[in-house]
Amino acid sequence: MHTDIIKADWRKSRFCNGASACVEFARLADGNVALRDSKQEDGPVLVFTPGEWAAFTAGVRDGEFDLSALAVNA
Repeated sequence: MHTDIIKADWRKSRFCNGASACVEFARLADGNVALRDSKQEDGPVLVFTPGEWAAFTAGVRDGEFDLSALAVNA
């Protein structure tokens, strides 16, 4: 695992409310953003470039990943 990820300051969403099943993210020294499952701290980590992270978060805000909307449009 890359040193930046090992030393990363992992944060949970403010919507997590202390639940154990959360997504955590960390801003890395090289400008990238890492994402992981809080239940698996030693598990896989996704790393996004700043552009990829901006596109992903914009899609979340726009409802692009809303599963209920996908079911209606299917």
